[in-house]
Parts: sequence; C-alpha cells; structure tokens
Amino acid sequence: MITLRKITLDNRRAIFNLQVSEDQHSFVASNLSSVASCYVLATNGGHPFPFAIYADEQPVGFVMLTYGNTGYELPSIADDSYCILRLMIDEHYQNRGYGREAMERILEFIRTFPAGPAEYCWIQYEADNLVAKRFYESFGFRDNGEICDNEPVTVLRL
Repeated sequence: MITLRKITLDNRRAIFNLQVSEDQHSFVASNLSSVASCYVLATNGGHPFPFAIYADEQPVGFVMLTYGNTGYELPSIADDSYCILRLMIDEHYQNRGYGREAMERILEFIRTFPAGPAEYCWIQYEADNLVAKRFYESFGFRDNGEICDNEPVTVLRL
C-alpha cells in the first residue's frame, strides 16, 4: 500500500538517498536539492508540499507539490493551481506499480485543496521523456501548448 508521509528527522536520510537510474538523472533533481528548494520557497511566500512515498513501511520515492509559485518560470494557468514539481520512484522500486499508486494518492491529496481552491494541476516534463508523457496522460493530463523552461506543460482539470 502506497502512502504519502511527511519528511522527518527520522526518515530524511533514507529519502535523500533514493535516486533514479543513471539514464533518468537528467529528468529529475535530487531529493536533497528538492527539499532545499521547498525551504527556500516556503520562506519566500510559497506553498510547497514535500512528501516521502512509502510502500508499506519502505520509503520508495519522493514528490514535491506546490501551489501557485514554484520559484521557476510559470505557465499561464499557474496562479491558484497546484503543480507536481518533482516526482520520483527509486530505481530499485520502479516497474512495480508504485508510481501509478503514488500518483493516485498525490491527486487525492491535491483535491483536498490544502493551500486553497484550484481548477488545475499542472506538470512540466522533458519533451524527450515519452514514458512520463504517457504516464501523465493516463491520468487525464493534456498538454496545453505552453513551454516553460524549455519543457512542455501538461494540465489536469481538478
């Protein structure tokens, strides 16, 4: 069973040590860098939501959600919208359905509107990461034609 959990003093090192395979490194920042970005965003008026992704009691991944400002270039729908800024499953736990179940939990959490109401959730992805594009599309995300930081933007109406 997949759950989203807060990053704590007890689990932080395990989360920082999770990583994707070598051929996926260009698609996602390290979890340590992402947690640092959460701190900077939170201390500058942003609304980050970093979570460890657990399969039962085993940490298997990380997700960073934001509301409104991400600290990066924003698409036109970013105001009052949620963004899945980072999502990763450790290389040792991929291809087990954890990413799919994690996305279900992520969207359930977003639909509680923890930082405020929203009509959309959006994600940027590397244009050559067709696996990610198909994955997001399977949840109803659709490209909106925008490019931010040289990456296509895909959008889900909540």
